[in-house]
Amino acid sequence: MNKFFKSLQLFLFGFLVSLSVVAQDKKEVDITIGTEKNDGFFTQPWVWVVGAAVFILLLVAILRSGSKSTE
Repeated sequence: MNKFFKSLQLFLFGFLVSLSVVAQDKKEVDITIGTEKNDGFFTQPWVWVVGAAVFILLLVAILRSGSKSTE
């Protein structure tokens, strides 16, 4: 009975591997990268400036709150 399960496992494994190989053998997919003006908000320079300003403000707030001494 143990040989039967091992051979069944080997058959299923071989079947799944061959299935994945056949799935890889598809037609090539053409990928086009748009160079339109509407690429997204993260390409706008003002978004990076605002993000950097918020990051600096948060960093200063965290560092200031950690440097207070309790006297």
